[in-house]
Amino acid sequence: MRIICILGAYLLDLIFGDPPSFPHPVRGIGWFIGKLEEPFRSIIKNERIAGTFFACTVITTTWLITFAITYAANSFNNYLGAVISTIIIYTSLSVKDLGVQSLAVFDALNEGNLNKARMLLSRIVGRDTANLDEREIIRATVETIAENIVDGIISPIFYAFLGGAPLAMAYKAVNTLDSMIGHKNKRYLYFGRAAAKIDDIANFIPARLSVVFLAIASWISSYNPIKTWSIAIRDGRRNPSPNSGLPEAAVAGALGVRLGGLNYYDSAAVHKSYIGDDNNPLTRLHIKEVIKIAYITSALFVISGTVLFWLI
Repeated sequence: MRIICILGAYLLDLIFGDPPSFPHPVRGIGWFIGKLEEPFRSIIKNERIAGTFFACTVITTTWLITFAITYAANSFNNYLGAVISTIIIYTSLSVKDLGVQSLAVFDALNEGNLNKARMLLSRIVGRDTANLDEREIIRATVETIAENIVDGIISPIFYAFLGGAPLAMAYKAVNTLDSMIGHKNKRYLYFGRAAAKIDDIANFIPARLSVVFLAIASWISSYNPIKTWSIAIRDGRRNPSPNSGLPEAAVAGALGVRLGGLNYYDSAAVHKSYIGDDNNPLTRLHIKEVIKIAYITSALFVISGTVLFWLI
């Protein structure tokens, strides 16, 4: 039944994406994080300890609530349980939404509207976008698609196969915690450290699996899979993150482009190591190419997981 739920969730995501009006559980997790942070800070004075208990509480609570919902639905009717599980897993995926939002940036660039492209880009990246030129907009879009192949596709599917809807949603709690408090700024340097570390651990295996499937997807897309693999191995560790550098390097290898460089976050300059070889200049079409590779990667991973789960 779990396989059917995952396949159904994947198809729902490809068809509907992430409708703005849909009551997305991640928004609920974000609300929960916002409400719980100050009480934990007040009760536990040591920021590292407080942040560790805070992160564990959010993740565990998310798993327990999801488990209770799916368990109750299954107790009432197995088909109802399958439908609820399918919907929950569907909300953990962002295959179509990643493509739609990235294509919107591509379309704005094609229109020659840099201001619109910067505004649309700001919805999917954490860096400052107000002063980016066209090449930097393209680089940021390509990098965020590559990174989100793990966060929004491989990892939630991976955990759905391992533990169904409850574990997929627990992963989304991990991911949301990292995006909200896993920052190395004054407020979260210590309090958000556990959240960032848990996110690193949760994405460790999926990030490495992504390189395998990105290499196959690049071959299907008429790119060089050996180059995809070799650049991922060579440059994957150059990124400050132990995980996001791998899919970024794989994509850079496939396209024959160089990623990384100077970014600004809240007006603070951060230089990230260069990834890939500067064989081809970045163009708008690379955005569409990475989206295609992301779609193929997601399909390959779902099919492979289904076959493996079935055999086991």
